[in-house]
Amino acid sequence: MSAATRQLPSLRDFRSALIVKPSSLGDIVHTLPAVKALRDAHPQLKIRWLANTEWTPILQGSPLLDEVIPFPRKTFRGLTGLARFWNWRRTWMTLPREEPEIVLDFQGLLRSGLVSSWRGSQIVIGLSDAREGSRFFYNHTVPVNAGAHAVDRYLELPRALGIRIEPEDIAFELAPGAAPAGWTEALPDFIAVHPWSRGEGKSLSNSSLQALCDALAPHPVVLVGMTSDPTRPTGSHIHDWSQRTSLPELIWIMRQAKFCISVDSGPMHIAAAINPRTLGIHTWSDPRKVGPYPSGAHVWKGGRIAPRGAFSAEECQSDASVTDQDARGIGEWVCLRLA
Repeated sequence: MSAATRQLPSLRDFRSALIVKPSSLGDIVHTLPAVKALRDAHPQLKIRWLANTEWTPILQGSPLLDEVIPFPRKTFRGLTGLARFWNWRRTWMTLPREEPEIVLDFQGLLRSGLVSSWRGSQIVIGLSDAREGSRFFYNHTVPVNAGAHAVDRYLELPRALGIRIEPEDIAFELAPGAAPAGWTEALPDFIAVHPWSRGEGKSLSNSSLQALCDALAPHPVVLVGMTSDPTRPTGSHIHDWSQRTSLPELIWIMRQAKFCISVDSGPMHIAAAINPRTLGIHTWSDPRKVGPYPSGAHVWKGGRIAPRGAFSAEECQSDASVTDQDARGIGEWVCLRLA
């Protein structure tokens, strides 16, 4: 519809902005600095965010947003889901907004392109790494480096709209979270451990998780996350909160933790966003592209612990699982940091 070279509009000409970023959990966290830049530079904008219903709790209460709109993605699966998606379109087009509105599609997939177009606003902007034909729905396309970290790619959109962003301006303003129901334990200096991921080959094995928890003793360990494996590590210092925390409660735990350890996953990015003492564990994934973004966070990759930017291209291409010895080394490194 239009090329990236066309002059982008001025945000001063708009009353509201719609952020289209339905998923995933980690990618929603990665989009926060770009939205913060919009809010800081143009406080007059009423900012709304469309997100999958299961992820809206991490956005509710954020000072960046005026409204969070649930996107019932799971109800659109299958053949009957296509019909429900089409019917949802009528409701979507009639939701309240302030005109003129600008739509910013950070997702870059066919569904987000359709949703952005159906909104009915005159201006829709997306990124050049968009897929599935979603760019056909944009009025403007912002060039990005497809190999860059997601945070850096998303920041190119507000920059293209004339917003200057310095490194010290980059921040992740997540909702404050809430104490888990039934949290009555006094756990000074506890370490939050998130050892499971839906991604193939990312989760810690049961023996490696036990070795990690053993090495962290006597520090209290709070185990969080979701898994179908019933096996849990044993130890009097371990407090099992897996399978029973909501997203706001997970945020609260990670905020309170003295240190967070997580495999590559959405919760790893939550931890890095709110707790400078975070270690992400990467097996086959490239930490330069998908690692914890804040400069204070560290990464385990191939037996070495360092900030994500310190790994070479060769190191980032390696695929090394976490052995029991590696897990003990991670635990000992964390304990030294807390000494």
